[in-house]
Amino acid sequence: MVRPKQEFIGSSPAFLGVLEQTSRLALLNRSALVIGERGTGKELIAERLHFLSPRWDQAFIKMDCAALPESLLESELFGHEAGAFTGAQKLRRGRFEQADQGSLFLDELANTPVTVQEKLLRVIEYGTFERIGGSRPVHVDVRIIAATNQDLPTLAERGLFRPDLLDRLAFDVITLPPLRARREDILQLADHFAVKMSSELSRDLFPGFNKRVEQQLLEYAWPGNIRELKNVVERAVYRMDDPEKPVSEIEFDPFASPWRPTSILPDHDAGGGIRSEAPGEWPVDLHEEVRQHEIKRVEQALQQAHYHQNEAAKLLGLSYHQFRGLLRKYDITPKQQASS
Repeated sequence: MVRPKQEFIGSSPAFLGVLEQTSRLALLNRSALVIGERGTGKELIAERLHFLSPRWDQAFIKMDCAALPESLLESELFGHEAGAFTGAQKLRRGRFEQADQGSLFLDELANTPVTVQEKLLRVIEYGTFERIGGSRPVHVDVRIIAATNQDLPTLAERGLFRPDLLDRLAFDVITLPPLRARREDILQLADHFAVKMSSELSRDLFPGFNKRVEQQLLEYAWPGNIRELKNVVERAVYRMDDPEKPVSEIEFDPFASPWRPTSILPDHDAGGGIRSEAPGEWPVDLHEEVRQHEIKRVEQALQQAHYHQNEAAKLLGLSYHQFRGLLRKYDITPKQQASS
């Protein structure tokens, strides 16, 4: 049986509200939908839903729906009969059968193709499905916990996700707050990750962060949320010159280097081939095109944020320091000034 990770750290109202909602929903035998940006802890919430439920002593099975192509995904979820396709030499039970009487966590649900969505809907409604190559119904009792970082109602409106499946899954929706909305929890989480990394490095203690680094941690936008915070903190701890002194340097972008390659791959079309430009547009100055595009985006973000540089940085998914670096790189002077 999978054991819960249960690393729930934080005391911000937004985070505590999610934990309370999760605890109440866990007791009900209903499907659940967990929504949140990447790195916000959707899998941890799914585990909490299972291990606080009456099914806690049964299987908790996970499936990343974005990890496999459609044909393999269907086989992984529903299994197949012997001889169903080339290479299927014996019967294989899928994740639904493995999760019988327990819970099945479907991560990246928005990536499931329509054919798989149809079978998911049937399992939720009737508790039955057929293995690939089979004709007899298989009965299961499974609680489905699904997660995504996509806007499923909008996808449903555009015909990219089945509205009836969304209705079935969304008995209640747990929406996780991004780390930037949990400012009170940032230093607590950072200390937690730093102490664990110090222990991994066989150090007796972690001396903490200096005030400047603490302020940097609090001001950063954290587009990658808790997962990014963990990487940033662990990187800073292992790079410490003197492990007995507080961390005084922190690097948000591990790719930051004066020798970072600037080349990029050409765009590809839907068939995997390189998308060609219209005749007469060659040759091109790629570096100049990239330069003009970045300048345009920076200026658009400044206008959108009313020249508030911190907010403009967030619109571009950058830290304040990365955004300031672009301003210096392209010698961009905001037409208006706002406190940043």
